[in-house]
Amino acid sequence: MAFIIDGKRIAAETRAEIAAEVAEQKAKGVTPGLAVIIVGENPASQVYVRNKHRACGEVGMYSEVIEMPADTAEDALLARISELNADGRIDGILVQLPLPAHINEERVINAIAPDKDVDAFHPVNTGKIMIGNPDFLPCTPAGVMVMLEKSGIEISGKKCVVVGRSNIVGKPMAMLLLGANGTVTVCHSRTKDLAAHTREADILVVAIGRADFITGDMVKEGAVVIDVGMNRREDGKLTGDVDFASTSERAGAITPVPGGVGPMTITMLLRNTLTASKLHHGLS
Repeated sequence: MAFIIDGKRIAAETRAEIAAEVAEQKAKGVTPGLAVIIVGENPASQVYVRNKHRACGEVGMYSEVIEMPADTAEDALLARISELNADGRIDGILVQLPLPAHINEERVINAIAPDKDVDAFHPVNTGKIMIGNPDFLPCTPAGVMVMLEKSGIEISGKKCVVVGRSNIVGKPMAMLLLGANGTVTVCHSRTKDLAAHTREADILVVAIGRADFITGDMVKEGAVVIDVGMNRREDGKLTGDVDFASTSERAGAITPVPGGVGPMTITMLLRNTLTASKLHHGLS
């Protein structure tokens, strides 16, 4: 049976470290601040925003939630972002996705000041990641890297396979593994004989949004398997992109769903907000 990488425990440890740093900043008269904008009433988005707001409070950060109706004009949203760009209380700005269909997501991301883009979606920040000189790291891939580090898993020299090529997870995940000296292959919907690639992986990261897609026979004996997926079965239970039952019999280490990568994503958002505050106030 594989070693279970406990995302809840690692997230709690990391948040305690962040809270201690926030307390040090507040002692110097600086409180890191995060603003989250939500447009419309998507139930899942509302849950995510509440969780982010609560997490900020737990580590002592200032948090502002801006709720805008679903019929908000794109120009009105861009104007609100411009106000937050100029607001000295706010170090990080996040616009909860998805947005209503009439709003151009790319324009909205590009409107956020790069030094407040704590999701690390702005082209300036994605470019810095590409050249290995980032200010912020995308939250989910960054969380995966912390989990590997805190679990004592060496990346350097390892064969790393990322299944999925999204801008939010797959692509930046590949760059972070490459930056840690892994040898990286990115697989996707057009990859031929996917299992031939996944069976070669020492470290396999799966982020495709298909429930239980990766099965035990697709995994190398002793591999580290990181499941980024979050899907809901017909019976209402949460499951990842990896079939946990069969894969955990072959893997050396594996993340569960829930309780794996998920808790790390908001934790890394807090880390990025803290980093932005340090940059804005010249703190080390």
